[in-house]
Amino acid sequence: MNLKVISRNVGIALLVSALFMFLSAMVSLRDGGDSALAPLLISFTITFIVGIFPFIFVRKTSQISLKDGYMIIFLSWLLSFVFGAMPYALWGGPFTVVNAWFESVSGFTTTGATILDNVEGLPRSLLFWRSATHFIGGLGVVVFLLLIIPTSSPVRLRLTNMELSSLSREDYRSRANRTVYIFAYVYIGLCVVAFFSYWAAGMGAFDAINHAMSVCAAGGFSTKTLSIGAFDSPLISLVTIVLMFLASVHFGLIFVSLAGRTLRPMRNPVMRFYVTMLVAFSVVSSLSLKLQGIDESWGRAFLDGTFHVVSYASSTGFAISDNAAWPMLPCFLLMLASLVCGCAGSTTGGMKVDRVIVLFKAIHMQIQKTLYPSSVFEVRMGRRVLHDEEIYPQILYLALFFLLVGFSAILCLLVGDPNGHALTGSISTLANVGPSLGSIGSLGNYGAEPNPLKIIFSVNMFLGRVEIYPIFAVLSSIFNRKYQGRA
Repeated sequence: MNLKVISRNVGIALLVSALFMFLSAMVSLRDGGDSALAPLLISFTITFIVGIFPFIFVRKTSQISLKDGYMIIFLSWLLSFVFGAMPYALWGGPFTVVNAWFESVSGFTTTGATILDNVEGLPRSLLFWRSATHFIGGLGVVVFLLLIIPTSSPVRLRLTNMELSSLSREDYRSRANRTVYIFAYVYIGLCVVAFFSYWAAGMGAFDAINHAMSVCAAGGFSTKTLSIGAFDSPLISLVTIVLMFLASVHFGLIFVSLAGRTLRPMRNPVMRFYVTMLVAFSVVSSLSLKLQGIDESWGRAFLDGTFHVVSYASSTGFAISDNAAWPMLPCFLLMLASLVCGCAGSTTGGMKVDRVIVLFKAIHMQIQKTLYPSSVFEVRMGRRVLHDEEIYPQILYLALFFLLVGFSAILCLLVGDPNGHALTGSISTLANVGPSLGSIGSLGNYGAEPNPLKIIFSVNMFLGRVEIYPIFAVLSSIFNRKYQGRA
């Protein structure tokens, strides 16, 4: 394992965090120096020194192995969590060490789960830092360093293939070197559009930039305790629905549609399935809310139902009402949407619509093979034929996802689950959705959860953000080395 190349690339990820800590400190100075100024400056200084250290003492090299690449991903995220927790921990208030860690992991993984019951109690600079962790995590700390690494470097090629799932490149053709730029262009462009949309809809500039960073990352951190509902504006709610949907769509398809000025690339099986799911879940949820008396008017019922279905399916987690009092049917649909989530190649979490479609098609093919064993059948995604070596990893990922949900829920029950959120909390955190049901629902928070559960949920967020395999690959490599050393 090449510690030199690992340390230099992880250093880039830390410098990105340091930059946004500095910007957050500037927000504090603009407000006259609020209570978070010192914590942010101290955090910036420590993070910057640790990040710049490898560039001073380690010679640049472009050689990298597969194990090095996985270790870069693992350490870039892990150290971002650690250093990102410092502004919270140093500021104090509700941020114990565990709470600061939880908030940091939730921010960088764009989960949006929070321990805060009074978001407005934070100074504006710390609110900006919370949203900034979403922005960094949405684009990906590794994607930031990929934008800096030369195009011809083998480092870029290996990390691109590991950071961006192969599913994210199924529906459009582009060279691997351009994939990172396409993702970044669409992401940053969407953030700019989101800011001006929110501002035009009536949000103040500070709220608009914070919510823009959150919604484009499919995060969910808001500057308000009541989330989007605090603005009490149907227009802002509708704008948010559109932005959450766009953030959950394959960024490659958005790029190709804009470049070609046509919506034809959007007419593929994944988009049709995803839109159909959103419409069906929204209609059923809205009908349930109106017919069971939760909402008085049909307009409010359809706004509530559609907003929260898109919010959970996009793994954003914004809210306009409290789902703690909702009937069982719409709550069940929200959790089902949390499992499936959006498209590969977007900022969403969960299993991804693409994998679910592959699963259904593989099941159908197996049934046909059972009925007609002498016939030849194929699994197609649009015009593309998927081979067994492409199908198998996706189905294996789904199986692993459900195994981890079950293992996490059992572990929560073993260490103590006084609020009954072992299963729903495991699903929401592993899928990077954030809010779930009950007291950790759309307007709830995780502050009342025991510390062991917060640690388990934060591990879930990490696993869900990097899509499980890189972490398992690093742990396998470490244990194999220890085993070989003992042998």
